[in-house]
Amino acid sequence: MAVSENDFDVVIIGAGISGISAAYHLQTVTPDRRICILEGRETLGGTWDLFRYPGIRSDSDMYTLGYSFRPWTNPKSIADGPAILNYLNETVDAYGIRDKIQYSKKVTKVNWSSARSLWTLTVLDKATGKETKYTANFVFSCTGYYSYEGGYRPDFVDEKKFKGKIVHPQQWPENLDYKDKKVVVIGSGATAITLVPEMAKQASNVTMLQRSPTYIVAMPAESKFAQNLHKYLPDMMAYRITRLVKVLMQRLSFWYCRKYPEAAKKKIIDGAREYLGGKFDIQKHFTPHYNPWDQRICLAPDGDFFASLRRGKAQVVTDHIERFDKAGIVLKSGERIDADIVVTATGLNMQFMGGVDITVDRKKVKPSETYNFKGMMFSGIPNLAQSFGYTNASWTLKCDLTSAYVCRLLKYMDGQNLTSVVPEIDLQRVGEEPMLDFTSGYVQRAMKDFPRQGDVRPWKLYQNYILDLLMLGYGKVEDPELKFGAAKN
Repeated sequence: MAVSENDFDVVIIGAGISGISAAYHLQTVTPDRRICILEGRETLGGTWDLFRYPGIRSDSDMYTLGYSFRPWTNPKSIADGPAILNYLNETVDAYGIRDKIQYSKKVTKVNWSSARSLWTLTVLDKATGKETKYTANFVFSCTGYYSYEGGYRPDFVDEKKFKGKIVHPQQWPENLDYKDKKVVVIGSGATAITLVPEMAKQASNVTMLQRSPTYIVAMPAESKFAQNLHKYLPDMMAYRITRLVKVLMQRLSFWYCRKYPEAAKKKIIDGAREYLGGKFDIQKHFTPHYNPWDQRICLAPDGDFFASLRRGKAQVVTDHIERFDKAGIVLKSGERIDADIVVTATGLNMQFMGGVDITVDRKKVKPSETYNFKGMMFSGIPNLAQSFGYTNASWTLKCDLTSAYVCRLLKYMDGQNLTSVVPEIDLQRVGEEPMLDFTSGYVQRAMKDFPRQGDVRPWKLYQNYILDLLMLGYGKVEDPELKFGAAKN
């Protein structure tokens, strides 16, 4: 039982999109539980408050990135960062979640006591510099998948000779002036595809410098289907229908890409060719060496990226960096690119649970030695769940399912008078696979530090909303892989 101001039944770590989902479900399904959200930053929103680069937007449609319980009514299906942040703020106010958030509280350590069936959390108050202890029976990590301290930024030869500015999207300088400047964006992922058309509106020229091409698909920024439904149906009904249709379309598209990779590849590349016309080398700049969904596919709302290339405000260069000089970048081909500003859209530093140290009965746990249970819990770690979204669909789809399952699990434990639950894996029957099968560099760099997955259920991640809905939403809680315990007298 919670007895003081720092004693809780459930502590949620992180007040981003998944932490807000967790709080909503917990207070709705288990209203008697005392919960709080510990947020390391000074405000809520996570990704959607941290990133401030020009054009920051979702790379998933908001009918699936939005919550199952709160309709997205903005006409923009692919929404910008401020609109998403506004949606999150409206959500916490609509459901009374804001007063459960404690800001500038960074969780650094968590220790589980089997004797007490209790977590003790070491929390750094970033405002005062002091450490405080919190306790909770259950910890729900909603920290995302990357480090908030800084993005991935390789060192470039002679970069100190460069007289211009070098910036990373994760640490975008306030009031950076790029009007009439020559800009080079290094990278070809979602961030680069967002930055190029937005910066091209003011810069004299923007060059996207990529080592290898990425699949880019043009998509309408607004959903006419959703807008028509909203004309005739209540917002929630229209939203649910649109959400279902989008989920099914996502699954169909992913299945098609995996089943018929060559046909999918041709369709995507032909789409780029149609947008760009005959002036661009499609084979060199827009034909990846991997199959669709081996890495995430990038979206161009209303084809804005292609439009900036057609207008001559932006260009794509496919090459490797040899070195920097005082005025720009020298390429391995011998060519060079002049630049006033270089943006290193080179990716994120993935990090498990925000870098929190985990101990069980004072024994340190190495995440890489654990196995992922149903995409949300970990072998050998009691009373802890993590919200981790999809790589091939909207993040929130999985987060909502995870939150709902945690609530079902806690209600089951209440009904059975149980105080602890821990996944236990039989390695005699379960093989090993990496947690994620993406070939992206930022994923491959980090997988050695993340939990593993098995090759059979419930230890295998299927990245499939339909299967997860059946397993997490409707499957039995009392799984033979789960060991439950009651409080010790």
